[in-house]
Formats: sequence, structure tokens, C-alpha cells
Amino acid sequence: MNSSKIALVTGSGKKRVGHAIAETLAKAGYSIAVHYRSSEAEAAETVAFLQSLGVKAVAFQADLADEQAVTRLMDAVWAEFGRLDVLVNSAAIWNRKPLEQVTAADVREHFETNTLGTFLCAQIAGLRMVAQLEGGCIINIGDWAEIRPYLDYAAYFPSKGGVTTLTRSLAVELGTRNPKVRVNAVLPGPVMLPPDMPDEERRQAINATLVKREGTPHHVAKAVLSLIDNDFITGVCLPVDGGRSIYSPED
Repeated sequence: MNSSKIALVTGSGKKRVGHAIAETLAKAGYSIAVHYRSSEAEAAETVAFLQSLGVKAVAFQADLADEQAVTRLMDAVWAEFGRLDVLVNSAAIWNRKPLEQVTAADVREHFETNTLGTFLCAQIAGLRMVAQLEGGCIINIGDWAEIRPYLDYAAYFPSKGGVTTLTRSLAVELGTRNPKVRVNAVLPGPVMLPPDMPDEERRQAINATLVKREGTPHHVAKAVLSLIDNDFITGVCLPVDGGRSIYSPED
């Protein structure tokens, strides 16, 4: 892997899925732009960790629901690195709340972070990739359960459902402008179950996969890397869910 390749991973400051993606890309030789919104201290720790792997890593702050902030983020990344080869949109929120308690503000917050933030980053970075001779690759992170939602996340799932649609739309929009720009998505399953999840719910989530085990964020990261490396794939939304999207023990 060419060590001059540059990847921006949104939401990679905290030790969540984005962190694992940043680590995997760093180990593949990418320099990493680490994005965070408010977790500055954790982002600094992530940068130090990635630098210990022998690659360049720099942290950037931005509220991704703010169009001007996203533009400033991309300006800063291009100023620091000179280009961008890969954008991974992994920043997200997922707040559990019974339907009876969900407010318009809850729905708006999820859409602004998960859908609008993903769109703005992909749009602004993607159009700059169009101008690059070598193009670029965008990977969005959705959620397998948009096709079979579970309870108490009524504000979250619509926002993630929009990610698959915008992935296909932007694959067309950007690919017709520069065929070397590709847009795909990874749809994780149970790869990072909440630590406070009741044991019975955890057992049910694992039993509902065909592989009968919980995945890890690194399973998502491997899928991201494979979609980056395969330059004949675009507009694809790939479940990484242990078979959860095609199987349920109660069916």
C-alpha cells in the first residue's frame, strides 16, 4: 500500500467502529485524518495510537450537521495532506427511547447527525475527489436493521435508512462526473453491543445470527478495506451482520 494514501474517518476519535476502521487503514499504510465533534481528549489519544503504528495522523474537529463546518473540515484536511483518497463516514448517534417518548427534536438530531452529516461529507469531499485525477473512494456506515428494525429506536432507524439511498444516489452523481470516484456502504450487524445490554437481549441478538456469535468493529473495518481495494464495486450496500439480515430464529 502506498504510504501517501490519505483517509478521513469521521467519528474515529472515540473507541467505536470508526476507531477500528482508522486502525485498520493505518495498518494498511494510510495516513489518517481523525475526526471528532466533542471528544478532543480521546481524539488526541487516537492520534497518538495511530502515530505509534508508523503513519501520519492528525485530528480535526467539526460538527457534521453544519455545512460550513464540514467545508472548513475538508479545507483543513486538504491543506494538511494535499488530497483525500478515502472518506469513511462512521460518525453516528443511536439513542434508545420508547416510541411514546420520541420527540421531533429526537428525530431531527438523528437525521442531522446520521443522514445530513453523511450527505454533506460525501457531497463536499466527493466533488473534490471528482477534481482529482485519481478520484477517490467513499464508504458510508449504515445499519443492517433498517430492513427489520427492532424496538425503541424509532428516531434512529429512519436516519440510517437514508444512508443506503444516498449511497446509491451519490455513487451515480459522482461516478458520472469521474468514473474513478466510487461510493459504497457497509451495514453492520451486532458488532458492538452496548455494555449495559441485559444478558437475555445479548443472547437473543447473538442467537439471531447464522454464525452464532457477536462480531467486532474490526469485521466492519475489514469490509471497508475490501470495498476500497476492489475498484469494480460501487453503489453497493454490504451487510456485515453474521447473516442476521437473511435469518431469524423466530421465522
